[in-house]
Amino acid sequence: MINRRTPTAGLVPGGTSASVADLYPSNTALYADPALVEGVDYDRRYRRHLIDGQSPQGPTPFVRTTVIAPHGGGIEAGTSQLCLAVAGYHPADLTPTPETGPVHDFWMFEGLRSTGNRELHVTSTHCDDGVARAMCAGSLNVLALHGCTATGRAGLEAGARAVLVGGRNATFRRYLMEEFAAVGIRAVPVPDEEAFAGTAPQNICNRNLLGMGAQLELTTELRRAMFAQGNHTRTEWAANTLPLFWSCVTAARTAIQRLEAGQPAP
Repeated sequence: MINRRTPTAGLVPGGTSASVADLYPSNTALYADPALVEGVDYDRRYRRHLIDGQSPQGPTPFVRTTVIAPHGGGIEAGTSQLCLAVAGYHPADLTPTPETGPVHDFWMFEGLRSTGNRELHVTSTHCDDGVARAMCAGSLNVLALHGCTATGRAGLEAGARAVLVGGRNATFRRYLMEEFAAVGIRAVPVPDEEAFAGTAPQNICNRNLLGMGAQLELTTELRRAMFAQGNHTRTEWAANTLPLFWSCVTAARTAIQRLEAGQPAP
């Protein structure tokens, strides 16, 4: 199942400040605002893969991992493209990448405006999109992708190229830390007391079958280095990925594969 639109609103590669209050207290409130138009101001894209519970071949299948980007498009630029690629789809045309898979379910909310996308930010603990909630609730694992600024985050210096690793699943976090280190990307664990640690049970990344997922916060500088520079639209960003982008994708996908390999069927 897929929901996809292709408007061409420009992206601003920024992060979200936790100190700035959200305009909308939930996705439901945002969707109810008559001043906003889906497909113009914002978009939602998702893909669910078919599960056949009638197969006589073995245990009833279930979704192991869902990849989400709650603040995609121009809100936290680059996270939409990362979400697609980590799920196993090339962000330019959705072809399976690599061809041999595996592919994962994905969901994203995207800001489409040329400016003012910050107004569309809904913090992860308040994400109540019905499709997002249902997809996460039916998945064993959830990986959420976010963007942030480096200053004041987990002791990072200004301008740092780094990914901050959070969430309630300690094993998933450890695998992510190890795999980012393996591809030469600086990874920093987020202390539990930090506001953006992703450890709140209400955080959308933790609303899965295990009650614990993982959350990645990629700094503005790291995300900028993943794409050829220019005033690109969402579509152009997807077609202008650099090797660093794919290194990040490889790290996340390998961590997911390691996590899934240690989880027996129910």
